[in-house]
Amino acid sequence: MVGRFLQYMVSPFNQQVDLKFPEKITVYDTTLRDGEQTPGVCLRTPEKLKIAKKLDELGVHQIEAGFPIVSHEEKRSVRAIVDENLDADILVLSRTKKEDIDIALDCDVDGIITFMGTSDIHLKHKLKLSREEILNICMTSIEHAKDHGLFVAFSAEDATRTDINFLKEIYLKAESYGVDRVHIADTVGAISPQAMSYLVKELKKDIKTEISLHCHNDFGMAISNSISGLLAGASAVSTTVNGIGERAGNTSLEELIMTLLIIYGVDLNFNIGIIYELSQLVEELTNMRVPDNKPIVGKNVFRHESGIHVDAVIEEPLTYEPFLPEMIGHQRRIVLGKHSGCRAVKAKLDECHIEVTRDELCKIVEKVKEKREEGKYINDALFNKIVRSVRGPFDF
Repeated sequence: MVGRFLQYMVSPFNQQVDLKFPEKITVYDTTLRDGEQTPGVCLRTPEKLKIAKKLDELGVHQIEAGFPIVSHEEKRSVRAIVDENLDADILVLSRTKKEDIDIALDCDVDGIITFMGTSDIHLKHKLKLSREEILNICMTSIEHAKDHGLFVAFSAEDATRTDINFLKEIYLKAESYGVDRVHIADTVGAISPQAMSYLVKELKKDIKTEISLHCHNDFGMAISNSISGLLAGASAVSTTVNGIGERAGNTSLEELIMTLLIIYGVDLNFNIGIIYELSQLVEELTNMRVPDNKPIVGKNVFRHESGIHVDAVIEEPLTYEPFLPEMIGHQRRIVLGKHSGCRAVKAKLDECHIEVTRDELCKIVEKVKEKREEGKYINDALFNKIVRSVRGPFDF
């Protein structure tokens, strides 16, 4: 199926650009941690379990299950997810404090992501610590976690606004203490894709440890920054379902997976047939509505009203769709409205097993346009009424 897309759907110019992605890309999803930090979102243990199981069914490599120090309930949620024995590795967020790491150990997780602000603005206004002081604090915490057999990722918070020499220094120091991965946190989404490429390449001149990307979407560039970072040599990416998270959210899991697969031909072997189901689950449990025009999973991605578009889509869906909705468990809908033509209305009539004459069809189309311009949405009930007004009673 993907071969058909690469041949007919994506731009042939994609193949003219020589791009090289890492042989192995790790996706670690933070819906249950950064996603839950969205203002107004609070997930209970049963809800977290549902999402974790669905993420595992998708095939996510690592699940950041929460921040267990914040509450007893959060710790119970993490422990419950660990007890499910999922295929994904279970990570949690920990401050660079012994008590945080000890609670993570109590939860029996596979690893931690520990973090510290490294930019001058964070050091001065939030932490009120010197560079030397945070170096010592971070290394003590990394050493404690590694001594207890944990996978340890160190995240430089606000890395993209941090002095490059100090960023290298703290990553190199973490590397010497045995850290398994270092994270570039674009905490306020303030880097450009070109600058992300530069930053990763610059770090890789000195850093041998795996580099990961945690991108926020304040300027709508989280997915672009993630792709640029991967092409520059990073090999892990942080995501959230539906792109939820603090402020404008994070790199969208579904956007990353499908962009890599369809645009770049990079198949990470995810069970993509459940993407839409996962999106709807997170929408329901977080009470965060997915915008209709949200890439990949939005309702409008596969809804068509314009007569010109509908005619083509009925003939060949790929004329106006980036991929077939069935791939991710989504579905196509022909929407009737102001821009609908005879073929769209005919398709709706065929769906309802209603036969009309050509003259009746034209009258139905005209009434559909009139009703929509009056501000009425053409649902099944109104369409039924329109058809009856033209051709008389019938069984729907």
